[in-house]
Amino acid sequence: MESNIAPDRVYVLHVEAQPKPSPLRKMVAVASIAAGIQFGWALQLSLLTPYIQLLGVPHKWAANIWLCGPISGLIVQPIVGYYSDRCRSRFGRRRPFIFFGALAVAIAIILIGFAADFGRNLGDDISKKTRPRAVVIFVIGFWILDVANNMLQGPCRAFLGDLANGDHRRMRTGNALFSFFMAVGNVLGYAAGSYSKLHNIFPFAETKACDVFCANLKTCFFFSIILLVGVSAFALIYVKDTPIESTQTKSQSESEDDKTDSCFGELVGAFSGLEKKMWMLMLVTAINWVAWFPFFLFNTDWMGREVYGGESGEKAFDTGVRAGALGLMINAVVLAAMSLAVEPLSRLVGGAKRLWGIVNIILALGMVMTVIISKAAEHERRVSSGDTPSAGIKAAAFVFYALLGIPMAINFSVPFALASIYSTSSGAGQGLSLGVLNISIVIPQMIVAPLSGPWDSLFGGGNLPSFIVSAVAAVISSILAVVLLPTPKPADVAKASSATPGGFH
Repeated sequence: MESNIAPDRVYVLHVEAQPKPSPLRKMVAVASIAAGIQFGWALQLSLLTPYIQLLGVPHKWAANIWLCGPISGLIVQPIVGYYSDRCRSRFGRRRPFIFFGALAVAIAIILIGFAADFGRNLGDDISKKTRPRAVVIFVIGFWILDVANNMLQGPCRAFLGDLANGDHRRMRTGNALFSFFMAVGNVLGYAAGSYSKLHNIFPFAETKACDVFCANLKTCFFFSIILLVGVSAFALIYVKDTPIESTQTKSQSESEDDKTDSCFGELVGAFSGLEKKMWMLMLVTAINWVAWFPFFLFNTDWMGREVYGGESGEKAFDTGVRAGALGLMINAVVLAAMSLAVEPLSRLVGGAKRLWGIVNIILALGMVMTVIISKAAEHERRVSSGDTPSAGIKAAAFVFYALLGIPMAINFSVPFALASIYSTSSGAGQGLSLGVLNISIVIPQMIVAPLSGPWDSLFGGGNLPSFIVSAVAAVISSILAVVLLPTPKPADVAKASSATPGGFH
């Protein structure tokens, strides 16, 4: 067969090279920011509900302080996601948001840690139970902290997606690394919160307005600032964030400039373009967070009240809160180990949605355990004169904390992995997609936070009624995860892999 190719010509086939994912060490550097973020979150979850009661806010209304988290998440995450996808700073798309988010966290932590001192200087009477000025300063700091955390988490996850450059396996690795460093931050934060003499490192932390518990909290926050600033500075200096102009042609940039949709217009457009499977994911995620939020709100308060039998300001309560922080540290260790096992476990049980369904049953069983442990501790106090629960009661409580580390690791990973596949046809950027999923997380919190206090008060003022609601919601979300969520098809996975995160404009 005669060839039609002239022998004196050389034909070169030009194939556009697929961008390679960044080295794993750079993804590790960015993911490590999660440790700094989560150190502060661990302190929030373990110590701030008891602390706000120490400032005079009744248990019935303490949960309302946490409304700022979901509200700021509802507003801030989509805005930050939208503008971080389109940021034209010469420093890159994600790095400016990470820098200012870390700075805002530092400011917020100073306000929270010194709230009692600032309140006294502004006229609070420290001999009275309620210190209104300190409460106002605390709430302002708490709002800034939640806004700043939302400024940090979304761009960090999106930055990991950018570094993956469309490699789906590397994207999952990035999510696993982020979850792992969240667990590291949890371990460090809860360990700090459980140690009662940490304030001795900084003797000036204890003042007339700030007792030992407050001084420990203040000292923990000092370490939180040091860790977050350290890991953020290293990642921002070491990892290059390519400016958006460098990744687009002139025609693409001009086309984007012609778009006049606002952030919320784009968000509405993203919702209208969502497929049924993404709506189902958001529904399951919402119900799942109805199950999780009471635990995040009241876990150490439960240890202080139901397990140790104390009230805010009493020694038994403070001892119980520190024991709860130790339990959360155990929880974080399990979470860290499990976050590295998500991928193999998913393959073992036949898919991510089945794994999610299974671990939600574990969550429900864990919340039922709180009722059993609480009733056993109450019975023990009636028949014994001991100041602290028996070793058996404390061991059971720590087993509860460890058990919940299993579903928590899956909860921090699987919904995001499924969203990266389900939402590929919506046309939203990586940051905006995470903002859309975040709405299904924050709305349940906005419902649970104001209702949990009155609901608990209706049944005697403890934490168990909310925990029972949590167990029911966990069972419902388990069933829905298996029944409603479709198993991702190979074509969907390939489509998600081929789309560069943050590249939808």
